[in-house]
Amino acid sequence: MLCSALAQAVTVRDDRQQDVVIAKPPERIVSLLPSLTETVCALGQCHKLVGLDRYSNWPESVRQLPRMGGGLDPSMEAVVALRPDLVLMATSARGAERFQALGLTVLVLEPRTHADAQRVLHTVAQALGVPKAQSDAVWRQIDAGVVAAAQSLPSHAKGQKIYVEVSPAPYGASESSFIGETLARLGMRNILPASMGPFPKINPEFVVRAQPDVIMAGDSSRASMAQRPGWSQLKAIQSGKVCAFSSEESDMLVRAGPRIAEGARLMVQCLLRMAGDKP
Repeated sequence: MLCSALAQAVTVRDDRQQDVVIAKPPERIVSLLPSLTETVCALGQCHKLVGLDRYSNWPESVRQLPRMGGGLDPSMEAVVALRPDLVLMATSARGAERFQALGLTVLVLEPRTHADAQRVLHTVAQALGVPKAQSDAVWRQIDAGVVAAAQSLPSHAKGQKIYVEVSPAPYGASESSFIGETLARLGMRNILPASMGPFPKINPEFVVRAQPDVIMAGDSSRASMAQRPGWSQLKAIQSGKVCAFSSEESDMLVRAGPRIAEGARLMVQCLLRMAGDKP
């Protein structure tokens, strides 16, 4: 019996560089980051989720699950009350040590690049007892989707300067983010260099000086753009080269998880529209 239990136990390394022992494949999972929720479901383990952060909303089947507060500041009491055998949370979240002190198994992961998304997929699969062959197949499908999106973009639409805004403060997606990596794979030029960090807060004047050919942003950003200093002089705004994404579409774009390929397809549809082609 002891040998059987030991055989089921796995040790995985999380983004704190801590080795986390998973005694047996978890049956009750709390996920406190949308990309991790989507990763669990992409691995066919959605049915094991018992609680989520307030922003996890895909796939449809998770929307009725109990909410544990924000991903950064989850409710300790609500999480503990669910008696999870695994808690998935972001490196930027608070409370991992408290959860561990209360006897919970915690895996801290936060993908920011394509490589991170692949690594996190494999790490979660290992923690959940999902065969590596299955997680490999999931990743191949995701990567193939990005390749197909890039191949669907005609050469005359490539090489443009792009600004992607991820929230209205404004925060943008630089070359070093997974969004920036997707843009590069689509053959685009990002106005925000990698040296600024993945998702830097932007001085509005920086965008004015850079004069992007196309702006991609959520609906929540579009309303404030005209009020920013100098933005009425942006050629992209004057010529209507702004793609405003719905909240559901924005979710696809800003989560470094299994829907990276869907995000790439959204970008391609935007670029085709801006080039005057039918998406």
